[in-house]
Amino acid sequence: MGHVFPRQIGAPPHKAVGGEGCYLFDESGKRYLDGSGGAAVSCLGHSDPQIVAAVQRQVGELAFAHTGFFTSEPAERLADVLIQHAPGDLDRVYFVSGGSEANEAALKLARQYHLERGEPQRRHLIARRQSYHGNTLGALAAGGNQWRRAQFEPILIDVSHISPCYEYAEKGDNESPFDYGQRVAQELEDEILRLGPDTVMAFIAEPVVGATLGAVPAVEGYFKRIREICDQYGVLLILDEVMCGMGRTGHLFACEADGIAPDILTIAKGLGAGYQPIGAMLCSRQIYDTIAHGSGFFQHGHTYIGHPVACAAGLAVVEAILERDLVPRVREMGAKLESTLRAALGEHPHVGDIRGRGLFLGLELVADRPSKAPFDPAQAIAARLKDAAFEAGLICYPMRGTRDGREGDHVLLAPPFIIEDSHVDEITDKLTRALHTVL
Repeated sequence: MGHVFPRQIGAPPHKAVGGEGCYLFDESGKRYLDGSGGAAVSCLGHSDPQIVAAVQRQVGELAFAHTGFFTSEPAERLADVLIQHAPGDLDRVYFVSGGSEANEAALKLARQYHLERGEPQRRHLIARRQSYHGNTLGALAAGGNQWRRAQFEPILIDVSHISPCYEYAEKGDNESPFDYGQRVAQELEDEILRLGPDTVMAFIAEPVVGATLGAVPAVEGYFKRIREICDQYGVLLILDEVMCGMGRTGHLFACEADGIAPDILTIAKGLGAGYQPIGAMLCSRQIYDTIAHGSGFFQHGHTYIGHPVACAAGLAVVEAILERDLVPRVREMGAKLESTLRAALGEHPHVGDIRGRGLFLGLELVADRPSKAPFDPAQAIAARLKDAAFEAGLICYPMRGTRDGREGDHVLLAPPFIIEDSHVDEITDKLTRALHTVL
């Protein structure tokens, strides 16, 4: 690896040299089916000529112009397209370079909004256990992934964490899904009252929890109750769609499935589809107008926000998703993938749950199916499964600590929206073989 600082120092990665459609190729020529889109990023697959051409064209016209002085045509056009399709009263778009930056911007905007409304006492943030909002310090503090947080706890801001809506592991045997959802949603109101109703600035959550829980959607009615509670107490609702948004769950914006709209929404990953690093924070007209008619300045910024080439890539990606009718295709192919997985693994003694929406699916692995007992962490199931699948030519996204940051294992699947029936079969076959090797 020379002088590159790899993610896993003890296991330097293979070198990728090319990609085509749903596949990546390493320097030996081995082909890998990108069954997780990296980390739910490559929604259009690799080497899409329309996106490549858009990036090349923009580099030739304007590579960079600092947003302290200029806006750019691709940024303006991308913002217009996003707001045209955005839910609720979302009206403005703030472009950044990725998901962590988007969530940092969301937290800072929430705080500044309350300041400009004359409520400086609103400083508390509420989030959920077993969530993930990014790896920068603010986003990491908001997240509830204990494994990622542990060594940095002393330097993280204080954030309250309530229960996730995690039906498989945490719903009571005598509860209906709806009643369970209402019970855990009530924890938000209880925590607001504990902290002080006029001291809470925002609640942040993923509509479909991604890497930490493994594609877990909320039960029906949960987010509608969350929205009611936020409205009742003047708390901003921030929805993190960094991983689950941009068509991944069968809706351009994931919250559409729950029938709600947030005050602030964050996207990334699929927005650039891997062709450029880009993310965005969308906010309501009310929030924007409060800043505009107050200080007139959002106290935030990074050098590469609104980068013209990144925005050109994002615009080409969103236009491709819409023009190629890929959102309904995600629903269609997601149903096929889920059905095929259930046929192959639905009765597997160590597959406890298969869940998700669209082409965003998770399989939770258990030591004992009837009791839902997780594997001993010492068995390193997730790490071994990642290696076995990779050896078989499948890129997937296993993760440990599903239950509480220490116990539990799952594997996340988020293949490109362009998968065909043959890819569904290949994903299922290679994942099944990998599971057999490990378990």
